[in-house]
Amino acid sequence: MSEPEVLIEKRDGLGLITLNRPRAINALNHPMALTILDALRTWADDDEVRAVVLTGAGERGLCAGGDIVSIHNDAKNAVAQGDSPVVSADSPSGKFWRDEYILNALIKRYPKPYVAIMDGIVMGGGVGLSGHASHRIVTERSMVGMPETGIGFIPDVGGTWLLAHAPGEIGTHVALTTARMSAGDAIAAGFADCFVPSEHLPALLEALHDNEIDVAIAKFAQPAPVSEFVGQQDWIDACYSADTVEEIVHRLQIDGRAEAAKAAQDVLSKSPVALKVTLRSLRDARRAASLEAALNQEYRVSVASLNTHDLVEGIRAQVIDKDRNPRWQPATLAEVTAADVDAYFGALGDRELGL
Repeated sequence: MSEPEVLIEKRDGLGLITLNRPRAINALNHPMALTILDALRTWADDDEVRAVVLTGAGERGLCAGGDIVSIHNDAKNAVAQGDSPVVSADSPSGKFWRDEYILNALIKRYPKPYVAIMDGIVMGGGVGLSGHASHRIVTERSMVGMPETGIGFIPDVGGTWLLAHAPGEIGTHVALTTARMSAGDAIAAGFADCFVPSEHLPALLEALHDNEIDVAIAKFAQPAPVSEFVGQQDWIDACYSADTVEEIVHRLQIDGRAEAAKAAQDVLSKSPVALKVTLRSLRDARRAASLEAALNQEYRVSVASLNTHDLVEGIRAQVIDKDRNPRWQPATLAEVTAADVDAYFGALGDRELGL
């Protein structure tokens, strides 16, 4: 028999969660999310568990995100059948997102220390499992990001909350360009807390069994590496503080710095409608009262995305056919109407997430 996709263990006062799909860089699916949710709920009232530790099997990363292929299948079916977002909420992907976002909220409010080892690739759904933890550890191998606009999707798993509360407009830059954050960037942006060289992770994990969590981490934590984004924050803040994606691109194009020019190209390669929905989502999340409020809105946006051409096309181009040549509809920012954007934010009635 094959090994479980999530390994759950209780030992030495720790609840140990190991994502166990190393060949898929531990990509998260619905059964995995439910397993983790059940374990966390059980351990919350278990006096034998004083803290939770999340790791990923293999050498490539903690978690590369959600199961995109199944989402692609659901989106194709929804578009073909002309489903409404309300109907899409009951699709396999809609049900997965519901439980995943409930899990994200639980991690944020967890009553015990929750240590996430964010070594290697941590994207999308991986950020949802780690970015809301009480103790977030990155290494020199960490590559943290929210790649959604590149597949015609919008940051979710509480990503809009994290991005919106990054210093200045760093989160907007990361969201619209899908830029990857190094360990130093992730700490500066509020996605991580401590830097531990990867060679010390085995010793750190061992120390967590025998010491208080903060004491164990302090033994191995080193000064955070320099963040390139912080060093570039003058032009990032100046360009991304605009109210529209068009104005952001214009400011990037006329800034004069090579980094800004590249950012403009990166933005323009993404789904135009996803970019506009993402910018609105980030601005709304900045004003939201809580992570739960942001997750409630993300749920509306995510299930609405299932009914769109760009999610189907983006996953096809990046993951299925891998031709890296998505044909977005609408094709340009100018063609995206206010109604196109508003359609992502419609209420779902009794299918609201309701956190």
